[in-house]
Amino acid sequence: MGRWSRYPVLATLLAALAISGCAATTAAPDRAAGTPQPPTTPAVPPFVDDVSPVTAGEVARSWQPGCPVGPEQLRRVRLGYWGFDGQPHVGTIILHRTVTADVIKVFAVLYRERFPIRRLEPVDEYDGSDDRSMAADNTSGFNCRKVVSTGPPKWSVHAYGQAIDVNPVENPYLVAGRVLPPAGSTYRDRADERAGMAVPDGILVEAFASVGWHWGGSWKSPDYQHFSRTGG
Repeated sequence: MGRWSRYPVLATLLAALAISGCAATTAAPDRAAGTPQPPTTPAVPPFVDDVSPVTAGEVARSWQPGCPVGPEQLRRVRLGYWGFDGQPHVGTIILHRTVTADVIKVFAVLYRERFPIRRLEPVDEYDGSDDRSMAADNTSGFNCRKVVSTGPPKWSVHAYGQAIDVNPVENPYLVAGRVLPPAGSTYRDRADERAGMAVPDGILVEAFASVGWHWGGSWKSPDYQHFSRTGG
């Protein structure tokens, strides 16, 4: 008679435990390996928008007495945007207080669609120089200056904080045989569509049109970078 035959219940229990142990040993490698999971996609940061008052010191290089609007009518707007590096950034633009809501809506669309913007800085970062800001491919708003044209001198819509120039290199201003900025010469052929360009029915032009803004790209002297609330 076997050692455990006197204890049939105990023998049955030991046999069950032995079988269970073998099954666990066999299954353990599968559990340790786990089921392959797809790689996780990094979360996209939410769109940023923030509006705050402007002090005279913040526009010391782009404003002076005699300008059509004062610093108290301007706002500092922080906005999220996608750069040409394919990464999200936050920049700042100075605008008239009456257009901040429009511009936030536009940039929310551009952010969602990942339309690339090179830089977004107040023109004061370039000592108030429109030429330097354009050469840096900077997207800017307020700048108390006269319009660049062949006509009589008058205030630019930028002097009211109601215009924005977007990606000036990719979207140059063609006036009196000049290309502004000069680096924009490689973008004169508008049929050769590339990243950051303003084109008819494109994301940039349509986003501004959706809030009732006008595009300078349709002018006789096309200003592809220029968007304004007034059409000037």
